[in-house]
Amino acid sequence: MPSVPFATFLIICPVSFFLGIIFSLFPYDYPLLWSSSPTPAAHFDAIEAHLKLLHHAPNLIQRILHIMLTMGLLGLVTKLYKPSESNMLFDGGSLVLYMVAVIVYIANIIKGLRIVSEGSYGLGLQQLTEDQRDNVDMSGHDVDTGDSVLGREDNLKVLAASNTILALVLVGVLVLQIGQWYAERSDERALKEFEEREEAEREKKESEGPSSSVKRQSSGREGKKTK
Repeated sequence: MPSVPFATFLIICPVSFFLGIIFSLFPYDYPLLWSSSPTPAAHFDAIEAHLKLLHHAPNLIQRILHIMLTMGLLGLVTKLYKPSESNMLFDGGSLVLYMVAVIVYIANIIKGLRIVSEGSYGLGLQQLTEDQRDNVDMSGHDVDTGDSVLGREDNLKVLAASNTILALVLVGVLVLQIGQWYAERSDERALKEFEEREEAEREKKESEGPSSSVKRQSSGREGKKTK
């Protein structure tokens, strides 16, 4: 099935929307992950205030976010209906990356925002015993109780790292969609050149056909005269 322009729009638009949101959070995340200088306490307060504002946003804003999320899934599923080899490669990969972004959003972002909003931070990994650390999963939650064991700074760093992962995954979706567009344009251009060559060869054969028959007839007449 060839690429559907409207379905591609349904993918590009939400992905660009989410990248814009993540970019707006980059000034908050940069000092936590990428800066070598110590992060001041005032910056943690600013991050908390901003994240609490996001978590307590009006329902309309949350619905818009989830509508955009569903729109991207709808576009990918539409393009994968009766897929060709190109669709399976590019759109299949885009769907995998998109679902990774959804899982990171549900598992890390939503939980992290809830913890920041409630202020229910854990003791921190440094305060835990060796046995307690063994019960901590990859997201920083206790396996038995489900509570977060990460302290304030660690929780905010996990959220910042999750934003970075989301940005990389969503950029990967854009790269795959652009790669599909380029591959389809290249195939169309190659097919057009092939058809033009075929048409030129056909016209050449048709133009050479009458002239060769005339030559045969004239040579036949000359042979009769000589006899």
